[in-house]
This record gives sequence, C-alpha cells and structure tokens, in this order.
Amino acid sequence: MKSLFKNFGLIFLTLIILAGVMSLSTSNSRATETVGVQKIIAEINAETVKEINVEGDTIRVVPKDDNAKILEVKKEIGQSFSELMSNYGVKPEKLQLVDVQVKSESGMKYWLGLILPILLPVFLILGVIWFMSRQVQGMNNKAMGFGQSSARQAKADDKHRQTFKDVAGAHEAKEELMEVVEFLKNPKKFAQMGAKIPKGVLLMGSPGTGKTLLAKAVAGEAKVPFFHISGSEFVEMFVGVGASRVRDLFAKAKKAAPAIIFIDEIDAVGRKRGAGLGGSHDEREQTLNQILVEMDGFEPNLGVIVIAATNRPDVLDSALLRPGRFDRRVVIDMPDINDREEILKVHAKNKPLAKTIDLRKLAERTPGFSGADLGNLLNEAAILAVRRGHKEVGEPEILESIEKVMLGPEKRSRILSQKEKEMTAYHEAGHAIVGHFLPNCDPVRKVSIIGRGTAGGYTLSMPENDVRYKVLAKFRDEIAMTLGGYVVEKMIYGKDNLSTGPSSDLKQATKLATSMAVRFGMSDELGPRVYGENEELIFLAQEIHEKKNYSEKTAELIDAEIARMLREGEKTAEKILTENRSKLDALVRVLMEKETIEQEDFRKLMGDSIEDKKDTVK
Repeated sequence: MKSLFKNFGLIFLTLIILAGVMSLSTSNSRATETVGVQKIIAEINAETVKEINVEGDTIRVVPKDDNAKILEVKKEIGQSFSELMSNYGVKPEKLQLVDVQVKSESGMKYWLGLILPILLPVFLILGVIWFMSRQVQGMNNKAMGFGQSSARQAKADDKHRQTFKDVAGAHEAKEELMEVVEFLKNPKKFAQMGAKIPKGVLLMGSPGTGKTLLAKAVAGEAKVPFFHISGSEFVEMFVGVGASRVRDLFAKAKKAAPAIIFIDEIDAVGRKRGAGLGGSHDEREQTLNQILVEMDGFEPNLGVIVIAATNRPDVLDSALLRPGRFDRRVVIDMPDINDREEILKVHAKNKPLAKTIDLRKLAERTPGFSGADLGNLLNEAAILAVRRGHKEVGEPEILESIEKVMLGPEKRSRILSQKEKEMTAYHEAGHAIVGHFLPNCDPVRKVSIIGRGTAGGYTLSMPENDVRYKVLAKFRDEIAMTLGGYVVEKMIYGKDNLSTGPSSDLKQATKLATSMAVRFGMSDELGPRVYGENEELIFLAQEIHEKKNYSEKTAELIDAEIARMLREGEKTAEKILTENRSKLDALVRVLMEKETIEQEDFRKLMGDSIEDKKDTVK
C-alpha cells in the first residue's frame, strides 16, 4: 500500500512538472490580458501599438509602453488578420505604422493541443491499472515465496570476512574447527584416506562466548559461501512452511558447495520431540524432521557442512546429536584470564587507551566476563570518556564501566534520608567485614552506598584467579557473607526494625544452601545423592513441575538441612561482626562521609587483617 501511494505521488508530480514546462514555454516576461477585438482596434487607431503577432487563431498586440500589458484576442479559425481588420474598418495607413508578424503554428504544438486533453486521462487510468497489477503480482510472488528460505548469504570474497585471527581466545575450539576448514579447502585429501568429515558441528557455550563469531571465522578461513539463519526463522503459523524453508536452504547450499550453513539458536526448532503438544502436526517437529532428513541425505563429502549454535544443549533432540548429524560438539567455555587479555586487545584496537592502562590487570578484574561483556566494557568506557570530554580512555572510566556492566548505572539522583543512608552503610559494611575476615571469600574490591541498578548499595568482591571448582568451605563462607547485611541490621536496629533491604540476600543464600543439599551432595545427613529431577516442557522450554524422586520424610529432612546451613552461616556472620564491631563502625563512618571506599583504603581500615587468602584446595 505504501508503494502504491508512492507511485501515485510520482504520477501527479510528473503531471505538475509537465504543466509547468508547458506554461513556461508559452509565457512571456510581460503580463498578458485577454481582450475583445474592439479594444485592439482602438489601440491601432490610437497609434499606441508597437507590434502585432498573429499565430493561428491568436493575435497578440504589444503596446509601445513597456509597462503596459500585452493584449491577446482570439479570432475565428480560417479568417485572416487583414480580413478581420478590413471588416472592422481599420485604415491601411494605420496598419502600416505597426510591425505585423504572421507566424505559422508548429505542428507538434498544434497536435499536442488537440491530442493531450484526450490522452492524458487515458494515460492516467492505464497507469493506475498497471501499478495496481504490479502490486497484486508482488503479493502473489510473496505468497509463492512463502516457503523459501530467508537465509542471508555472505560471499566468499567478502572484503569484511572474518578469520580466526579476529577471534581471541577459544584455542581448543579453533583447533577443532580447523579440521572443518581443511576439509572445505581440500576434501579430496580426506576422501583418499577414506575419512568422512562430520556433517554437523554443534557449538555449545554460554551467551556471549563467541559461537556466531567462530562460525563466521570458519567460513572466512575456508573462503566459501556462508548461509546464516536463526532457528526461529523457520517456524511460521502455517504447518509445513518450516520444512519447506529447510529444503530450500539446503538446496541453495548444495548449489554453492562447498559451503557452510549456520543455524543460530537451533534449540528453537531442535527441542526434544514427543512433548505431547501439537501431535504430528506440530510445526517445530515438522521442521526438525526435515532438518534430520536433509542432514542424513547428504552424499559423502559433498562439501556442505552444517554448523549450529545453542546455549541449551540439554533440550536438543537425541536424533540431532547422533553420529552422522551433529556428532561433533565443540564446547566454548567462558574465557580465562589469558583469553580475556587477548579479547581486550582485540576490542582495544580502535580505542585510544591511556598508556597507564594495563590490560593484564583489567583481565584480572573481570573474572566471569564473556567476550561480549568485555567488548561492552570497553565500549562503555569509551562513551564515558567522550561524556567527560577526555581524549583518551583512562583507568577511572574503565573501572566505572566494570561496575556498570555488572550492576547497572549509578543512581546518584536517588535521594535517601539520613536514616536510610545509615542503614545502607551498615548493610554493605556487614557484607564487607564478613567477607574480608573469612578465608574462602573473594577479596573485597570496593564498597559503596551509591545505588546501581536495583541495588541500593553494593559490595564488590572478585577472585584473584579464575575458579573452576567451588569447595564446601567456600560455599559456607559465601552464605555467611551473603547474610552479613541481614545479621548487621538485626544487631544494630533490632528484630522489629528489619527492613526489606536483605530480601535479595536471603534469596541468594537460600539458593546456595539448596544447591549444596540437593545437587552437590554436601550434606552429611542427605548423603551423596541428587534430589529432584526437573521435567521440562520441551515445546515451551519452561519448567512445569519438579519430579520428586524422594519421600515426604526426605523432603522434611532436606528442609531441615537447608535451614541448618543458613543458621550456621548466620552464626558465623554474627560472630565476625561482634568481634570486629569497632571496624564495622569505622567503615560505616567512612561510607557516610565518602559514600565509596576502594580496596586499598578498605584494607588499611581493617588494620591487621588477612592479606593473602589461602586456597583451601590442595
């Protein structure tokens, strides 16, 4: 409809321009006035006429006065000018004083004057019919192409193609994918050895770890066409459309072979079948079935490899993962400190960082950050430097951006009463004191009572090294630190004045204790066993209910163990806060005055404290 209105606008604009051109071609610099024959006869007799132009049935009289209007009169067709003047009794000597010019009307203008009034409406009607037929034809084409794949294709000779050099970290994943590149470059070498390259490669990892980037790098290294599509783009409201698009996608890839098909978020269509919803006519199941058939129907070493990415491998159908389909699975872990340093170097290439910034130290301050988080971190730092009018990205901007990525932007405009500010200070000081004096907690990097995101204040603690495994002692200390804010509020203000501030802390502590009891076997009473199996509704990927593989008596025991772990954490926090009450009050005074305290000042304030926390894992 929008294009139809646009076409109508073009037609009317063309007509207006045509009319303007015609009017300009017939206009004169002097104004004209249409009069009767008697008027020009009077002007001729008064000897005020300078020139007379006769063209067809139009007579134009130009007065001697340059400021006077040109007079225009129409005569009968076929009647000559001299005959007209004779009929009105104009004396020949009067006409001899006037320059009379008789011009023959041009053929083009004559015929246009006759034909255009008839043809223009006809052309307008025909144009409307033509454009309407084009619109209908376009809708038919869309209807016919409804089952075609909407995959985007990146050409092999794309100037902006990416290679493994553009992907920092993920060394093991790149080594696995190099075999795919070798096969695409030289498939005969594998065929001669009787080897069959995997038809499907499944990239598994947390969001932001670089799964899509690695797939593009494979295509860039092999210099082959790269078809990329999201799993959700297969599914439509009409049954069979997804399967049709799968067939079309694989047909295009086979024509362009050797090529790569990349299906992002394949769990959108690859979830386990037989959930009991939709039956055999469920659109997702039809689409999944077609993917399975297409992958199984490949000829050996045809040169088309399917790469898929997901962060939910646990929900995929087992038929997708069997040999002959996605039989090669590449796990992309969160980057360690060395990988984070390499990723930061990639993202820092086009940013003017200050010379004092050490990317190694920045990598140490960002454990748990994915590649996307690190890119976002430096981008936020660059934006902050521009806001402050700096020409370089400095360390203050980077440190503030770390907190912004983790917790959200600062809320300095939030106005707190003195009592609320004091309660926030005691709450955060409780976390910091408990965390500092427990050997298995991460070092406290910063304490602030300035709100960020949904938090009224925050205590930032980060490990000095990457932690792959967490031990029982660390879980206990983390529960105690998490409950530090709750305990200190009860100590300072009493049970009757407990606020809603510790609600998120209580939730986090309960979650830790529950995992220890039912998932990790860290309870002597419950023993080395996992309790509860979550059954998922695969079609919607939402948890419906939890299947209890234990009795009600065991459920009571689980509740008792969770409560015991929380009580132990509460007692540990209460003991540390009681023993270090003077340091707690001193930290609160600093927070009330400065609102924020950094790691070095915090350690000085703690005095003779544990500087080097020993690792409990030997």
